[in-house]
Amino acid sequence: MTDLVLESFVWLIRVELMMWIGGLRSIHRYVRAYKTRLSVDGLRRDSDKLSRAMDLACAFYPRRTLCLQRSAATLLLLRHHGWNAQLIIGAQTVPFKSHAWVEVNGGVVSDKPYMRQMYQVVELL
Repeated sequence: MTDLVLESFVWLIRVELMMWIGGLRSIHRYVRAYKTRLSVDGLRRDSDKLSRAMDLACAFYPRRTLCLQRSAATLLLLRHHGWNAQLIIGAQTVPFKSHAWVEVNGGVVSDKPYMRQMYQVVELL
């Protein structure tokens, strides 16, 4: 599990650097272009285990991670390990709020399972 937490930590750093250097547009382009990797040995790590590793990495991350950074990093981690994950960006109008989360096979893996009931989906990546 330690190796997955460290890998998650690296994804958080990469996404933060992208946000800092190129803003939202660079993250959007990178996430859209990053394709699901095929597993060499045919085995995939459990998506829940990968999500838990990201939770731990966020807990130890020296800066506060916002939902977009966390979701983008989780998506990249999952795709790197062979999961066809989607980054979902949603919004609600009153009061206005936006949020990002990750889904695999239609189920939320990086947040509460009822996110689609709370937010109108704005974009799927």
